[in-house]
Amino acid sequence: MTDPAYLVALDVDGTILTHGGELSPAVGAAIARAASLGHHVVIATGRSIVATTPIVEMLGLTTGYAVCSNGAVTIRLDPELPKGYEVVETVTFDPRRVLSLLREELPTALVAVEDLGVGFRVSSPFPDGELGGQQSVVPFDELLAHPATRVTLRMPDASPEDFMARVESIGLHEVAYAVGWTAWLDINPEGVSKASALELVRRRLGVEPWATVAVGDQRNDIEMLRWAARGVAMGNAPDEVKAAANEVAASVQADGLVGVLASLV
Repeated sequence: MTDPAYLVALDVDGTILTHGGELSPAVGAAIARAASLGHHVVIATGRSIVATTPIVEMLGLTTGYAVCSNGAVTIRLDPELPKGYEVVETVTFDPRRVLSLLREELPTALVAVEDLGVGFRVSSPFPDGELGGQQSVVPFDELLAHPATRVTLRMPDASPEDFMARVESIGLHEVAYAVGWTAWLDINPEGVSKASALELVRRRLGVEPWATVAVGDQRNDIEMLRWAARGVAMGNAPDEVKAAANEVAASVQADGLVGVLASLV
């Protein structure tokens, strides 16, 4: 009897990479080994396509799938394609209502709307390194003009706790949203998450539900951890993320992902 091929969904920041953007050699080797054994390693991240593809290349993943923009965009990796990938799924929403509401309640927040495969249209420049791809500063009305896969708000001078309290008091409806580890808010179409995109990938790959593993560390990973048969929270995750998981690994600083991937052999 051959060992099963698992779908292994991996968050990037705080799971594969440290929050300083570093990849441990041990983590890189563990991911490469999991892929070489035939497991379907699927990157599942809030990053845009242009910020995800360098990570995929760094890890040596040339085939399979990657879930971007918190599930709003899914790409299929193929080294024969001009860009090395093709977009196979996108989900958009009309950002006018939610952006108008957030501008009224959080007037100093920086706003970014994803420009698929290019970067972001922004109300003002974001801090260096926080958004992948090109940033195009546009009038606020232009941010409302097109359907969006993802909208991001950022308040660099606010504490994460104050920012979260203010966002939750607004009462966002008809969208999916997740507050990050800084004063950062990602907004996606209602019902869209890493989990919803991964379920479609699972079906494309023909992997049984019991053969799914997901590892993550932030609030935008909660649905993914609950979706997987084996959901693993990193040791650096907030308590609410750990509560959504089946188990807790060591922290990203301690190469927690290595032990999880080794257990699949």
